[in-house]
Amino acid sequence: MSGGNRFQFRLRPAGAGDLASINAIYNHYVLHCTCTYQTEPSTAAQREAWFAEHGPGYPVMVAEQSGEVIGWASLSRFHPREAYRRTVEDSVYVRHDAQRRGVGHALLAEMVRQAAALGYHTVLGGISADRESSIALHARLGFEKVAHLREVGFKFGRWLDVVWMQRILPSGPSGTV
Repeated sequence: MSGGNRFQFRLRPAGAGDLASINAIYNHYVLHCTCTYQTEPSTAAQREAWFAEHGPGYPVMVAEQSGEVIGWASLSRFHPREAYRRTVEDSVYVRHDAQRRGVGHALLAEMVRQAAALGYHTVLGGISADRESSIALHARLGFEKVAHLREVGFKFGRWLDVVWMQRILPSGPSGTV
């Protein structure tokens, strides 16, 4: 179990039965937030295809409280070219009514742990520059700001900047991926 004294939750690998909850959490942010630059909600079929692209090398975890999914995180391929195979990108989403209770921290920490165990060398996070809490979360877990791209996204009638944060993992020169 993770979390504080009153807010307990557990992390576990996601399964196909979690996809509706994962999609509901994500689509809330598609419609209401700049933490994703997707502008149309994902369909169930799109979420299933996304999940099929993940697997042992690209894990998806959920945070569960009282049988309900309250957050999720994943590692995804950063770039299709072979030389990037030891680099992954993280995603972390916490249900809007479960934020600021340690869920995002626990999920991201687990993604970093799993990335290291899988032999990845670098974890990247692309974060909308106006999402100060997401930037701070990554910084607390050892990520460093490595880039700031100006006006690369357009959502809700305004241009948005993206900050890239990076954590280099302690792995050998060749890794195991």
